[in-house]
Amino acid sequence: MAGVLSGRVNPSGRLPVSVPDLPGGQPWTYLQPPLGLAGEVSNLDPTPLYAFGHGRSYTTFAWEPVEGTHPTIGTDGSYDIPVVVRNTGDRADAEVVQLYLHDPVASVTRPDVRLIGYRRVELEPGDAARVTFRFHADLSAFTDRTGQRVVEPGALELRLAASSADVRHTAQLTLTGPVRVLGPDRRLRCETEVSGVG
Repeated sequence: MAGVLSGRVNPSGRLPVSVPDLPGGQPWTYLQPPLGLAGEVSNLDPTPLYAFGHGRSYTTFAWEPVEGTHPTIGTDGSYDIPVVVRNTGDRADAEVVQLYLHDPVASVTRPDVRLIGYRRVELEPGDAARVTFRFHADLSAFTDRTGQRVVEPGALELRLAASSADVRHTAQLTLTGPVRVLGPDRRLRCETEVSGVG
């Protein structure tokens, strides 16, 4: 702790919970439904002081999106979403690149955002790395009204973020095809790949 406070050690940890800003913001998690966000529905503001996934460092990082299209994939398809992370400071450190899913049109209420993947990337000053998340439609699955785990067609948003509240880049995605019922062989992890950038 003394090393982190004095600057001898560069911290790279991330919060596994949200830290409330006001007493009315608790009890709550980052997995709140859309009506759980600050708005006109309630006079309580649950906006956290520090959001889930938040972290600090003595260096800085720039996130450079790799331009892509608005892809359309099947309810059994996959899509690669890349981002280039560069250490723009003067100290070596690690950045944690997080991928969140936002599903605005599901047939049941879903969390506003949900963490589906992350990757810790250690970088020296001036170095950069390309982080690619391999999103599969299975990762958008949820339990429907009949109790089945399903993937529904419709619009999705993938958010590359430094925390659940610090979104750096987004990718719009459309799933097409029939509703697909998943079994025990469904994909549970978002595979990632890190490669150097020259």
